[in-house]
Amino acid sequence: MTRAPGRIGTFAAAFGATRLAYGQLRRRPPGNPHDWQRTNHAGRPVLLQAGPATAFGSAAAVLPAAPAAALAVAAAAVCGRYDDLRGDHRRGFRAHLAALRDGEVTSGAVKLFGVGAASLLAGTLLKEKPVDKVLAGVVIAGTAHLVNLVDVRPGRAGLTVLALGAPGLLRGSLAAAPMGAAAAVLGDDLGEVAMLGDTGAHALGAAVGGAIAAGNGRLGLAAHAAGLVAAAVWGERRTRGE
Repeated sequence: MTRAPGRIGTFAAAFGATRLAYGQLRRRPPGNPHDWQRTNHAGRPVLLQAGPATAFGSAAAVLPAAPAAALAVAAAAVCGRYDDLRGDHRRGFRAHLAALRDGEVTSGAVKLFGVGAASLLAGTLLKEKPVDKVLAGVVIAGTAHLVNLVDVRPGRAGLTVLALGAPGLLRGSLAAAPMGAAAAVLGDDLGEVAMLGDTGAHALGAAVGGAIAAGNGRLGLAAHAAGLVAAAVWGERRTRGE
């Protein structure tokens, strides 16, 4: 039986895999080059390669110890990338659900249901009892949403991942994966060279959520789930200007 790498090994693996993918994507971006360019809040041009790179790095590092968490990371990245490409500017769950009722499937709705379904599946694989499975799914999806919610200025999402992941290091090595991936591109993110986009923010958030879900029992899961739901409600109200 192969022993899973420890905290330092997992951090280093995620950091190295992210840097490798980031460099490759910057040298040879697949598809249309314009799909990898955005304008940030300050009107500066930035690159999107950091998002898929962090998704790859965190998923690759977490895969040996928790394939279910890696699945959630991959699904969150795919849904986030779809939103990055579609560029739907609607904000808030209510707006996307309203569009869905009118027969329009927005990129936000794809993220909502795609990330939610993958998170519940990951929670089912991570935990044994039904209540714990649901709570774990809520934690994974909620953390993915939270990291994306704070991704409004350079470096905020990456720093949030480092802050959320640090306590998890006391419970195991899984949290080191998103921390290593976030650290690998944090300099370019803070320097406004690159941005994580929905791809990276959702993937890193799902990875942190997977670590939280794997390392906590029912009480811890319930506490995290309650906090994340409260954060989502606050974010929704802020989006609507209430």
